[in-house]
Amino acid sequence: MTRLADRHFSWDHRMYRAWWTICWALFAAWTPPPLHGWRCAILRLFGARVGRDVRVYASAKIWYPPFLTLEDGAVIGWQTVIYCQAPIHIGRNAIVSQYAHLIAGSHDIDAPDFPLVARPIAIGADAWVAARAIVGPGVTLGAGAVLGAGGVAFSDIRDGAIHVGNPARFLRMRGSGAKTPLPYAPHKMPVPRGHSRHR
Repeated sequence: MTRLADRHFSWDHRMYRAWWTICWALFAAWTPPPLHGWRCAILRLFGARVGRDVRVYASAKIWYPPFLTLEDGAVIGWQTVIYCQAPIHIGRNAIVSQYAHLIAGSHDIDAPDFPLVARPIAIGADAWVAARAIVGPGVTLGAGAVLGAGGVAFSDIRDGAIHVGNPARFLRMRGSGAKTPLPYAPHKMPVPRGHSRHR
């Protein structure tokens, strides 16, 4: 891996990423959840394009901020991996849930020395990458698309489509009227006495 890094990334690039990693660890990785504005300010300082009301949790791992764009209202959940070896664009109000991976870099498995292959990822407005899902290099999730929990997408998902599984397969369109049954019985939360349900 070191030889590949030497070939594909300049010394300056690697030093920039090292400084970024140190600064995130010192100034962001330990911060409590409400300090989204502070973490977004650090991302902007390191070259990310970050809109308004963006939420980035402290345990997120972001490889190279200049390749990251977060539009207004976007969310990057805890323990996510944003491996932006190529540009990653997360649209307005899109959600990347906990433990999800956006992986914009891979290797050419047919070449003897496994050269780096990096392709951009785009997550459309109002789309959702659910918990532990993986989005591979070059993939676009359309506006309002959903990649279900644990799903693995290595091809595009069109607007409003729900895909699940590994490899991700089409389930249905959002708002189609067909409701996917829950795999468990919904638990009804008790309402404490003397408290409003909507408090």
